[in-house]
Amino acid sequence: MTRLWLQLTKPPALPEGVSWSRLFGYLRPYQRWMIVALIAMVIGAGLGLVMPLAVGQIVNLITGDQALPIAQIALILMIVAIGDVIVSFIQTYSLAFVGERVVSDLRLAAYRHLQQLDLSFFDQRRTGEITSRITNDVTLIQSAVTTNLATLLQGVIQLVGAVILMVVVSWQLSGLALVLVPTLVLIAAGFGRWLRRISTAVQDRLADATSILEETVAGARVVRSFGREPYEIERFRAAVEATFATAMKRARVRALFQPAMSLAVWVALIGMLVVGGYLVSVGSLTPGDLVAFLFYAGMAAASMGTFAGLFGQIQEALGAVARVFELLDQQPAVADAPDAIPLPPVQGRVEFRAVSFAYQRAENGQAAPIVLRNFSLAIEPGEMVALVGPSGAGKSTIVSLIPRFYDVQAGSVLIDGYDVRRVQIRSLREQIGIVPQETLLFSGSIRDNIRYGRLEASDAEVEAAARMANAHEFICQLPDGYDTPVGERGVRLSGGQRQRIAIARAILKDPRILILDEATSSLDSESERLVQEALERLMAGRTSIVIAHRLSTVQRADRIVVVVAGEVVEQGSHRQLLARGGVYARLYELQFREPASALAVD
Repeated sequence: MTRLWLQLTKPPALPEGVSWSRLFGYLRPYQRWMIVALIAMVIGAGLGLVMPLAVGQIVNLITGDQALPIAQIALILMIVAIGDVIVSFIQTYSLAFVGERVVSDLRLAAYRHLQQLDLSFFDQRRTGEITSRITNDVTLIQSAVTTNLATLLQGVIQLVGAVILMVVVSWQLSGLALVLVPTLVLIAAGFGRWLRRISTAVQDRLADATSILEETVAGARVVRSFGREPYEIERFRAAVEATFATAMKRARVRALFQPAMSLAVWVALIGMLVVGGYLVSVGSLTPGDLVAFLFYAGMAAASMGTFAGLFGQIQEALGAVARVFELLDQQPAVADAPDAIPLPPVQGRVEFRAVSFAYQRAENGQAAPIVLRNFSLAIEPGEMVALVGPSGAGKSTIVSLIPRFYDVQAGSVLIDGYDVRRVQIRSLREQIGIVPQETLLFSGSIRDNIRYGRLEASDAEVEAAARMANAHEFICQLPDGYDTPVGERGVRLSGGQRQRIAIARAILKDPRILILDEATSSLDSESERLVQEALERLMAGRTSIVIAHRLSTVQRADRIVVVVAGEVVEQGSHRQLLARGGVYARLYELQFREPASALAVD
């Protein structure tokens, strides 16, 4: 019996890598609030233990047995009622404050950690899964470390007090009550383990549904353009139904759990009522004492039921704890070296020295295909270099290594002679500007999005950057000018307008090294002209690396580098490469469908 009692009352085993001290560490900054709540809880539990004694006195008064005067009993009940209201308010408010603060701190800690993780983490995770961990899972943890903890302590106080008073009132009935404790322990322990497994599965299914929701909201235009609304509805329905089915398994376990506990409690109460009635009939117990004992037995049973319920709820939360802490324990693959130094202001020389690179290893443990193999390239300060080649050649990978979004497996990437792995990442990226193909604008105003390039920039500097990016004119035509909201992901602006906002953002940052990744590939002719003019202003005097499928946009590059299968196969000016009649000439001919020789005129 002792072993079974310890099994119920000991803390549930936490997932690997998680400790109770770490979990409750989030309460430490608010320990004063918790102490206030716990004091109120102790007082409330004590007041609750007085009530059965007062009720017992009233019964004895009615039956003619020895009892306190009615005025004293009424005064005691009034004090208990008022005191219970006061301490209940203090306890509820204090726990709510602590719970909300813990949730906020956990979410902020998870979000802050996400900002430190490298791109390879996001390459392997779904957006909805990450969102689910920071929202749904954190909410589950809230009750585990505040309300459940407080309720557990209150239940312990109430249980211990009730058991002591039960023994004081009638040791015979107390012995009968304690016989049923092992049954309660076995029921609670078995159901708790079952409930934990199912609850973790519910959270996983919910994360799947959230991921689909995130994808379809973000890709609403693609869904509409392909007419895939029925397909997406069916996909989401299947995920929701899977969540529902698993949740109903959990509901069935809960539905069995409470009746099983209630049955055990009712059996105990009926048994005590029968034995207690006999003791009253033989004069060993007064009617008031029997009523008081039954109240205390009910309190003890309720506390045991509370423990069982809390055990199940904590088991549910443990799955969420594991998922949140797994996220917090995720170590970035790209991080500052212990001896990393700030990168001083650079001239802009970029060098790839015998670089080999492959993305994350495949799930079967075999190495993923090599993207770059022994790749070498030097770009001089102020030089405009265009990277061209077939899709999948490794062009985007090359430019992703410059700001150290990924680390090379062999060789090195150097900026002005500094290995990018030996300098602080923030100081490196502050000197690099990127204008991607798919421009992402954040919700907020146009002014906010341009100022994202340099947060301390003045309104005049924001406007100057917009003028250089050929964006000022269309911005002034908008209803609220620079204060016009762009909508989620910039949906209220055209592609060309979004691209010019991104260019203005890069101009405001004023980087020494500029990366343009297909910056004009999806624009119409007029938008492309305006964007190209803005890009030329942006590239002036900077080291610029341009990726483009439209070869017409790179003809004025100082050097064109042709990349095939992660290797440099040709490099030179536009005219030189056309005259050579190699890979670049064939690509050019395919695009313009004219003989390369007819265009290769010096």
